[in-house]
Amino acid sequence: MFTTLDTPSVLVDLDVAEANIRKFQAYCNAHGLALRPHIKTHKLPSLASYQIEQGAIGVTCQKVSEAEAMTADGSIGDVLITYNILGAAKTRRLRALADRVRLSVVADNSETVEGLSEAFADALENLPVLVECNTGADRCGVSTPQDVLTLAREIAASPGLEFAGLMTYPPSGKASAVAEWLQRVVDLLESHGIAVGMISSGGSPDMWQAHEMPLATEYRIGTYVYNDRSLVGRGTCGWEDCALSVLATVVSVPADNRAVIDAGSKVLTSDLLGLEGYGHVMGRDDLLIDQLSEEHGRIVCDGPIGLSVGDRLRIVPNHACVVSNMLDHIELVRGETPQGQAAVEARGQVW
Repeated sequence: MFTTLDTPSVLVDLDVAEANIRKFQAYCNAHGLALRPHIKTHKLPSLASYQIEQGAIGVTCQKVSEAEAMTADGSIGDVLITYNILGAAKTRRLRALADRVRLSVVADNSETVEGLSEAFADALENLPVLVECNTGADRCGVSTPQDVLTLAREIAASPGLEFAGLMTYPPSGKASAVAEWLQRVVDLLESHGIAVGMISSGGSPDMWQAHEMPLATEYRIGTYVYNDRSLVGRGTCGWEDCALSVLATVVSVPADNRAVIDAGSKVLTSDLLGLEGYGHVMGRDDLLIDQLSEEHGRIVCDGPIGLSVGDRLRIVPNHACVVSNMLDHIELVRGETPQGQAAVEARGQVW
């Protein structure tokens, strides 16, 4: 199995990834929903460009460094950064980025707004800023419609900025409650003469129900490009839709029911996401990767394990996004044919 490749390696099947991109783009087209994929999953300018070619309106990034990497070759011109950007060093880079692409950002507090305004006060064009809203996931975001109004007014009054709309990462399976909450916000803002031009929602777990929240003007999604064990577990996709896998070699079989592979937490990651074990061994539902050290993964089985030293396994990780960020390069394949390496351009820098 891919005998010319060293292990552990992260494999990305381009046939599967491209099919995933086309399939969800077709869904969005059918429902009149603008698609803005999140590049945090693949971190590859080539796949981001393919997403744009298929009809995406732009990309989502989580860091300034990601946005810089995605726009370096000039093929992507519309970026939303969904993170509170704080500090003069970061906002200077943000200002430079805004000079060459259509850029928008989010904020959920006054400190972020003040820093953005300081950086953009003398800009020729205002920076669009969305208010991040907590609609039940309890991560970032303001939590009441009145707080949204207060922050929207602050953004609109800040030199160099303009209020552009709302952004949320909604809790899975709560489309009706999220829509009701956002409608209250829209009604409140409009009653005070504030137009809501954009409502950005997202999430791969609910990707096939995105149309059930019709207030959204765009949908952000990341994991769908590769899919992973967590999404298979949710019923969002099947194993055949998983484009990213980890190629590993069995390096020890110390017992009839136990084997050790050369892929540990440095490539499979320690994310469990509520699952048992650290990945799915393709073609072997009876195997469980029950322990990881940094360089080793332990596989156990209720009966004879049926593995030998030197065997190669493909493992679908629990969480593809983290695996993408673990290595400098991935191995591109199409089916069983290697296509060469690709640098993971948007990893490495903290910011």
